[in-house]
Amino acid sequence: MLSRCAAAVVLMGYALAVSGAASEHAYPNKPIRIVNGGVGGASDIGLRLFVPGLHLGQPIVIDNRSSGVVPGEIVSRAAPDGYTLLCYTGVLWIGPLLQKTPYDALRDFTPVVWLTKAPNLVVLHPSLAAGTVRELIAYAKDRPGQLNYASGGTGASNHLAAELFKSMAGVNVVRIVYKSGATQMADLVGGQVQMMFANAGAVSSYVKAGRLKALAVTSAQSTPLFPALPTVAASGLPGYEAISLIGLWAPAGTSRALVERINSESVRVLKSADVRERFMGVGLEAVGSSPEDFAAYIKSDVARWSKVIRDAGIRGE
Repeated sequence: MLSRCAAAVVLMGYALAVSGAASEHAYPNKPIRIVNGGVGGASDIGLRLFVPGLHLGQPIVIDNRSSGVVPGEIVSRAAPDGYTLLCYTGVLWIGPLLQKTPYDALRDFTPVVWLTKAPNLVVLHPSLAAGTVRELIAYAKDRPGQLNYASGGTGASNHLAAELFKSMAGVNVVRIVYKSGATQMADLVGGQVQMMFANAGAVSSYVKAGRLKALAVTSAQSTPLFPALPTVAASGLPGYEAISLIGLWAPAGTSRALVERINSESVRVLKSADVRERFMGVGLEAVGSSPEDFAAYIKSDVARWSKVIRDAGIRGE
C-alpha cells in the first residue's frame, strides 16, 4: 500500500494533470498576442492577411516590435500556454548564426505552422549581356570581380542568396551594400549596379515593364508567383535554393494539444482560395505545413546557411 505521503503526491500529480488538460480544453479564454517584427515588414504584411481568417474564439492582438532579436527574445521568455506566439521570418535563426542572441532558435521555440514562402528573383539590368543563369555564370567567370550585385544588410535574404550563388557557381561578384530596399532598386533600375537577388513582390512591376530582366527564381521548385521562370537549380546550379518564409512559433514547452489546435486552424485559413489569392497579390505563396515538416525545414535551413556564412566569412554588423 502507498504511504499517506506517497498517496498525496500521486493525487497532487493527478490533479495537476487534470487541471492542465481542462485548461487546454478551454483554450483560449483570453486574447492571444502574436509578437511580430516592425510595421511594414514581410511578416507584418503576411500576418495582417492571415489573422482576420483565424477563428479561435478570442481577439488576436498583433504586437509589433522592432526587427532583429527583440521579437524572439520576448516569445522565448513567455509562458508556454498558447497565449503568446511569434510571427517572424528566417531572421529568427539567421541572426544567431551571425551574432550572439538571447535565445537559441532551435531550442527555445516550438514550430507551429509554416505560413508563407517566397523566392527571390535573379534580376539583371537590361544592359547586361546574359539571358540565362548559365550565361550569367559564364559572364561572371570571364570577368572576375567586375560584376556587382545590390545587397541589403548582412544576413538579408538577398545577401545570403547571392553568396550561395557565388559559392556554388564559383564566381567572384562584388557586393554593394545598401541601407534601404528603395535605394537598391533605384540603383539597379538606373544601372548603377548590375544584378540583384531581389524580393519577388518588390521587383515584379519592374520586370513586367521591361526595366529589369529576370532570369530565374531561387526556390527549389517553380512557383505560381512566376510560372514562366525556371529555377536556378534547373538552370545550371542543381541543389540551389534560397527562399524567404514567414512562420508561426510558440515558446518551447508548449503542449502538443495546443500546437495542434493552432496549427489546424491556421492550415484551414491558409487553404482558403481567397487568402491564397491575397497572399499572391503581395508576392507570397501560402504553405500551411504540419509542425513536424516546418521544424524539419528549419533544421535543414540552419545547416545550409551555417555553411554559407562560415565559408564566406560573413560576420554580423
